[in-house]
Amino acid sequence: MSEFLLDFEKPVVELEKKILSLKVSAEHSKIDFSSEIAELEEKKEKLKKEIYGSLTSWQKVMLARHPSRPYTLDYVKIICENFVELHGDRAFGDDPALVCGLATIDNKPVVVIGHQKGRTIQENIDRNFGMAHPEGYRKALRLMKMAEKFNRPIITFIDTAGAYPGIAAEERGQAEAIARNLREMSYLEVPVVSIIIGEGGSGGAIGIGVANKVAMLENAYYSVISPEGCAAILFRDASKSKEATEALKITAKDLFKNGVIDEIIKEPVGGAHVDAVETAMNIKRFINKSLTSLSKMSKQELADDRYDKFRKMGVFEEETIKNKKAKSKKNNTKSRRK
Repeated sequence: MSEFLLDFEKPVVELEKKILSLKVSAEHSKIDFSSEIAELEEKKEKLKKEIYGSLTSWQKVMLARHPSRPYTLDYVKIICENFVELHGDRAFGDDPALVCGLATIDNKPVVVIGHQKGRTIQENIDRNFGMAHPEGYRKALRLMKMAEKFNRPIITFIDTAGAYPGIAAEERGQAEAIARNLREMSYLEVPVVSIIIGEGGSGGAIGIGVANKVAMLENAYYSVISPEGCAAILFRDASKSKEATEALKITAKDLFKNGVIDEIIKEPVGGAHVDAVETAMNIKRFINKSLTSLSKMSKQELADDRYDKFRKMGVFEEETIKNKKAKSKKNNTKSRRK
C-alpha cells in the first residue's frame, strides 16, 4: 500500500497494520497467531473487493490522480524494448511534458508518445505536471509523420489534466497546435492506438488521442473539462466537484457504455499503483490485440475507420413535443384496451 492514502483506503490500511502487528508479536513471543492472521487476511481481501468494487466516480478520479500511479515512462520500461527518446519540435524547443520516441513491442517497431508527470516537486516543475506546451504537440506530430513515413504503428499514452493554459503557451499557438494534430491524426495512414492511463483532460488529451482503438484503464477518467472546472462554471461552486463528476459521465464504464472508448483495461484491486507490472501486461495485451486487427486494414481503411469512429460520437435522437404526445396517446389507448 502506498504511503499516500485516500480516505476510502484507510480501513484496509488499518487491517494491514493489525496483521503486521500480529506477525511481529508472533515472531518475538513465539506464540502461534496463524489462524488470527489468516482470518484478518481473508477479511482484508473481502474488504478490498467491496471498497474497490463499488467506487464512486469521484473516488475513481482520485485514483486517477494518485501520486504513486504509474506514468508513461513506467509503462514504456515494462512494455517496450529498445526505447529511444527523440526531442524537439524543430521550431521552438523540447517539451518534457510529452515524451516521444522509437521502440519495439515484441519485436514489432512502433512510435510511442505520451504525457509524463513527475514524482518529486522538481520533476513536476520540469515536466510542467504533464501539461504540454504547443511545442509538445508539434513534437508529437513530427513523430507521427515519421511513423507514417516508415510505416510504424503509433501508440499514445494519455495522462494530463489538460494542455497548459499559460500565456507563453497561448503566445506560441496552443489552440492551433492541438487543432492541427486533430486534423493530421485523422488522415494518418498507419494504425493508431491510444490508452488513457490516468487523467484524460480536454484538448490536452485529444491532442494525441485521435486513434483507431481507444482504451481506458479501469480507474482513469476522460473528460472535456475537469470536475472542478465544471463545478465552478455550471454550479458556480468549485466545492461541488463530486456532483459534477457524476453529471459529466467521465469514468471508463460510462464512456464504454456511450461508445467513446473501445475497451476497459483491468487494474489490480487497489489501483494501477498496487502492481504496475500486472497493469502494464494488461495494456500490452490490448495493444497487441489492436495492432493485430488493424494490420489487416489498408492505409485508406485506417484513415476512414478513424474518421467514422469520431463522427459517430455524440449522436442522439430528439423527439418533438408532437411525437411525444402522439406516443403517449397511443400508449394510453393500449392501456384502456387491456
